[in-house]
Amino acid sequence: MAVRLGLIGDNIGRSRSPRLHRLAGELCGLSVSYEPLVPPDLDLDFDAVFTRCQAEGFRGLNITYPYKEKVVARLRIEDTRVRAIAACNTVTFEEGGPLGFNTDCSGFVSAFRENFPDAAPGIVAMAGAGGVGKAVGFALASLGAAELRLFDGDFAKADALSVVLRQAAPAMRVTVAGSVGEAVSDADGVVNCTPLGMVGYPGSAIPKPLLAGRSWAFDAVYTPVETEFLQDARSKGLEVMSGYELFFHQGVDAFRIFTGCEVDQAALKAALDRDRAPDRAAS
Repeated sequence: MAVRLGLIGDNIGRSRSPRLHRLAGELCGLSVSYEPLVPPDLDLDFDAVFTRCQAEGFRGLNITYPYKEKVVARLRIEDTRVRAIAACNTVTFEEGGPLGFNTDCSGFVSAFRENFPDAAPGIVAMAGAGGVGKAVGFALASLGAAELRLFDGDFAKADALSVVLRQAAPAMRVTVAGSVGEAVSDADGVVNCTPLGMVGYPGSAIPKPLLAGRSWAFDAVYTPVETEFLQDARSKGLEVMSGYELFFHQGVDAFRIFTGCEVDQAALKAALDRDRAPDRAAS
């Protein structure tokens, strides 16, 4: 069985998604192709790339920065939580039209439980209220976070997310901070859901001195895996969860949606780790 997949996003030259899905296909006895699609490089806009994929017989797509919110208008979304998130990173092309999912949310829950099996999120400060920030906010509510403090340079975006989260997850206190320092003060966890730290976007959304005294940190960025933010967090004694863990679990969930197959996660992780070995040796 041949399965044609793709990834639409900007700045995805180092994405490991093609390798993850091809390896998962091999482990499940499927022939999987997975194409990186960068609209500016194709001299097309997002809608034109999406339409072309639908016309050319793609089974599905992953959607990444900065198109996770833009794609929603083109999709049928059956899951009420995903409709509330209003951002999708996984699309399948069905007879009734494109269907949207959010495996960032489910993937974060799985990654958190795997990395911090005995911990609750507690009070969490989160920088970034875009597509991945929305998914992580809902995931933190599912994990029982006591409080979520949002910070985004676009105050209106953070405020809009706070309203949605308060309605969907009334047990979690949600506030919008006026500064990153206000958000991080006395928080247990610190989360980066901005593109800062990604290849092409150097820096960190959370200044290093603010990390002292926090318990755990997560960075949604995974290219590179070792971001400045995570390095700063480790140096301050925090337990960390990298964006690679979210990448892996959201990828497993997306592969299941695309193919209906349950991949052997241990075997897939081992194969991906072998690919990562040269990167770690060079770092």
